[in-house]
Amino acid sequence: METREEIKEQKNPITEGVIWKQLLIFFFPIAVGTLFQQLYNTVDAVVVGRFVGKQALAAVGGSAAVLANMVVGFFTGLSAGATVIISQFFGARDWKRLEQGMHTAYAFSLLFSILISIAGFLLAPWLLEIMKTPADTMADSVLYLRIYFLGLVFTLIYNIGASILRAIGDSRRPLYYLIVCCIINIVLDIVMVVFFHWGIAGAAIATIIAQAVSAVLVTRELMRSTVIPKLQLKAIRIHGAMLREEFRLGLPGGIQSLMYSLTNIIIQTSVNGFGTDTAAAWAAYGKLDAIFWTITGAFGIAITTFSGQNYGAGKKDRVRKSLRVCLGLSLSTASVILTFLFIACHPLYRIFTTDREVIEIGTYMLRFIAPSYLIYTLVEIFSGTLRGMGNVLIPTLITLGGVCLIRLPWVLFVVPAYGQLSTLLLSYPVAWAATALLLVPYYFWKMKK
Repeated sequence: METREEIKEQKNPITEGVIWKQLLIFFFPIAVGTLFQQLYNTVDAVVVGRFVGKQALAAVGGSAAVLANMVVGFFTGLSAGATVIISQFFGARDWKRLEQGMHTAYAFSLLFSILISIAGFLLAPWLLEIMKTPADTMADSVLYLRIYFLGLVFTLIYNIGASILRAIGDSRRPLYYLIVCCIINIVLDIVMVVFFHWGIAGAAIATIIAQAVSAVLVTRELMRSTVIPKLQLKAIRIHGAMLREEFRLGLPGGIQSLMYSLTNIIIQTSVNGFGTDTAAAWAAYGKLDAIFWTITGAFGIAITTFSGQNYGAGKKDRVRKSLRVCLGLSLSTASVILTFLFIACHPLYRIFTTDREVIEIGTYMLRFIAPSYLIYTLVEIFSGTLRGMGNVLIPTLITLGGVCLIRLPWVLFVVPAYGQLSTLLLSYPVAWAATALLLVPYYFWKMKK
């Protein structure tokens, strides 16, 4: 592997290579890696849904999953500030400040995970209760969520370590680590649930062990790096000025993710009101839906890194070209995913459950929401480009407007008035369309200015 001195003399493919080719080279490891990361919870859902029952499926993929995703999503949005800074420092070859940013990000990750783990463990029953979790899934949901919170530190450490590697253009190693750990998770799921009959607890423990392995591997890679300054455990501490800058860039994204999650909690509460069958169908839908979010999110990470490094290198025209290329690739891929889900949704649901009612409800959900994926693609790519340039406040406010001013009132007031599942599902495309109509013109205005 090249040293920092050798890299400094080389051309950076992200800032100087063929854009579409470098985007795909960067994108594929992220997409495949994220798919494997999604497999953690998906395998949990499949195993417990098939071998324990639909109540267990609703517990693993329902309220507990929404709460877990809220924490991880908020942290990921918050840590995006560190990712942007590190990508810009790497583009500018500023090793000293890159080192400070990396150690600050790790220190904050450890502190955040400890505090949230304690709070989550203690508040799990109350949180699930206010979400109107069905009574026949409550005990399993509490158990799964508490075990998940106990292992949260491994999830967050892997996420920040993988983000740092991707920020410097290395998207392959996070992929390799996830493949290894996903295999571990699958094997442990089968052993603990199918053979040991540990049920929900077995699925949760398997996930924690797998995440612990991934956290160790990504941290070990940063400690041995010759591309950037090595991560040193004794040097992990918070640099005040650096943390403030990371918060400045990351806090809007964290708040945006938190608002999305709070909306999802309200939606999950509404879904729970339709009964266990609908809750189980929604849980399985969330796993199939992850195919789209994985691909689109990978393009979002790719364009953020491309935008950040090119902006740091002073190549603003290349930022514009990168957006156009990435948007075309992302829309094309989303169309393929949409077609696949429409055609294959029925057999895909049978992977999770054999309950006919659950399958029918889930198929209806998927076919109702899936066409609007194309709208959200615009939101992801344009906001990712702006984030990479360090412009996070206005895009965040626009996105929050779609959530707070459109989706939230819709779920709180329109859905109860009609009491129909279709009205609830409609909140997604309506909110995404409103966000895109504001965000896209803002990007062009900002670039012209």
